[in-house]
Amino acid sequence: MKNLLFVALMFLLPTTLLAQKPKGEEIESLKIAFFTQKLDLSPEEAKIFWPIYNDMQAEQNALRKERMQKMISFRKTTEIDNLTDAQVQSLITSEFDFKQKDLNLDKKYYNKLKSVLPIKIVGKFYRAQEGFKRELLNRFKGGQRQ
Repeated sequence: MKNLLFVALMFLLPTTLLAQKPKGEEIESLKIAFFTQKLDLSPEEAKIFWPIYNDMQAEQNALRKERMQKMISFRKTTEIDNLTDAQVQSLITSEFDFKQKDLNLDKKYYNKLKSVLPIKIVGKFYRAQEGFKRELLNRFKGGQRQ
């Protein structure tokens, strides 16, 4: 009987662990599936696209992390009225800098993608990005999964 219970637990444990996958990984899995369907890449195109996409994601994540660290210091400031004009200006220009870095990353990877893939696939990718955002908002609307 103990052996039967042990075997049952061995089969149920991986299923339970997978069901508790963090949201970030779940979202990434959904995104990959969504892009795979929408882009309909040939095997050769997929070999080109996914490494570039992964590099882009890594750079964007690093930029978001840096931005969040800066925003934490901004969140700690309770009132803009308590800051000097120079501090407020610094916060605003810092946000502009992050937006520019993000735009520069978009341009960098747009140029990489269009240099190695047909422009229509690149166009599908950008359309798929927007479609995925809408899909994700609908799916997780109000914190409830549909």
